[in-house]
Amino acid sequence: MTKRTFLVTGASKGIGRSLSERLAYDGHHVVGIVRDPTDTSFPGTLVSIDLSDRRATDIGLRELTAKFDFDGVVNNVGFIKLGSIGEINIDDLEESFRRNLTPAVQAVQAALPAMKAKGWGRIVNLSSLTVLGMRDRTAYAGAKAAISNFTRVWGLELAGHNITVNAVAPGPTATEMLRKNNPVGSEAEARFLSMIPLGRLGEPREIAAAIAFFLSEDAGFVTGQTLFVDGGGSIGKS
Repeated sequence: MTKRTFLVTGASKGIGRSLSERLAYDGHHVVGIVRDPTDTSFPGTLVSIDLSDRRATDIGLRELTAKFDFDGVVNNVGFIKLGSIGEINIDDLEESFRRNLTPAVQAVQAALPAMKAKGWGRIVNLSSLTVLGMRDRTAYAGAKAAISNFTRVWGLELAGHNITVNAVAPGPTATEMLRKNNPVGSEAEARFLSMIPLGRLGEPREIAAAIAFFLSEDAGFVTGQTLFVDGGGSIGKS
């Protein structure tokens, strides 16, 4: 197996952390972008970059690409602000688009020269089940729908360089962020479970497994796709 170097945003918790551990176990080097780089148990290299700051992100990525020749990028970091139509704060809307979309473009453009030079690369974007429609998520679902479209466009543009681009769209997943607002046994959790035919939340490791597949050698003939990993939520209620 070829040892690869992957850049993962939002790598310290939840899906990003589970993916980082899986990739490291498989022998790859993970460079994780986080806000707090003090976690000594992280299975790779941690770097602190404020991805909400476009200039700081440009500078940080420039430094990283001078040190590492990346084989792939996982755009995992996300930002969510709830609001129903008629009550949406336009500043929140613009912030959602900026924080969910701009860092993804920046990370890919920074790593792209190395991948093109190698004639091999993997890009995986994190979309969401919410793109199919969910109350109070105009800003978040809109941004994640754009991520799915980025995936198709980039897949077309980069196929000639043997760089694949795919997306994973998780359903509700038992991450720290979700549990903060949806405790076990709560009414909010019950609403989520009612949407999922399998009747449970996903585990971060299950989402990480799908991402790891798209990063693998075996996924070399798959590009431009969005895979829903959602317990059946995208096919309807049971």
